[in-house]
Amino acid sequence: MISIARGSTSLDSEIVFHVHAVSKTYQSGDISVVALRSVELDLRAGEFVVFLGPSGSGKSTLLNILGGLDTPTSGDVRFRDHWLSRADDARLTRFRREHVGFVFQFYNLIPSLTALENVTLVTEIAENPMDPKEALRLVGLTEREHHFPSQLSGGEQQRVAIARAIVKKPDILLCDEPTGALDFPTAKLVLDVLAHINQELHTLVAVITHNSAIASMADRVIRGASVYKSILIWPYAVAPAVAGALWAFLFNPSVGVIAYALKRLGYDWDFLINGNQAFALIVLAAIWNQISY
Repeated sequence: MISIARGSTSLDSEIVFHVHAVSKTYQSGDISVVALRSVELDLRAGEFVVFLGPSGSGKSTLLNILGGLDTPTSGDVRFRDHWLSRADDARLTRFRREHVGFVFQFYNLIPSLTALENVTLVTEIAENPMDPKEALRLVGLTEREHHFPSQLSGGEQQRVAIARAIVKKPDILLCDEPTGALDFPTAKLVLDVLAHINQELHTLVAVITHNSAIASMADRVIRGASVYKSILIWPYAVAPAVAGALWAFLFNPSVGVIAYALKRLGYDWDFLINGNQAFALIVLAAIWNQISY
């Protein structure tokens, strides 16, 4: 179930993204990391959407799938009339080039190029870009266009990164923790720039963050019980974990103290789903036995 707070965006707006029953699981040996499970979501043209949740909750995974950087394990993702979940690498590359602008926490500017040159570089592969100077004007950096990244503050570098993302006039601007490396006053300035881009160009803007203060500026805030991350251990690994955990509790009472501390930190004890926590108890019990003796 995804909890949504609605703002002023009209429900009559075009649906740009349709996400149906999307799940994503990463496999590493016997361990499966479930980043997303059964996500249902529509994103509309011109919206400013915030995905709010703690680190590790699957927000970046969902953003990567929307941006064509990753594909779901199951479920469907549609961008207008294009099925991204069924597209090959070449089509996803074309989708990213023509329709998506990315802004990340770290600016990824080329240090040997000026602000204007960093933005201009994108126009070489865009079909119908705006004037790079106009992109810098939209983010308030007209007077800094000939400065190198090392001559710019963190907030200014992030605004150059935003200008670089919008210069190709994308349909969607996807921002992964764009203010994570900035102090509050600078972060607010960057967020104001994103809001201005959303209003001026009517670009769908999706921002992921763990900072609830950002939520107030969104048309919609998506807090996802379905956007989360957990770790699954295959059944043959779960059984020994449960047995080990029971042994720890029954025969080594001191582990109960450790378990209680972990519980206070927010870990639950559903071992069949979170078998890795049981493994952690076994390891802690073994360490405690070594210390005790």
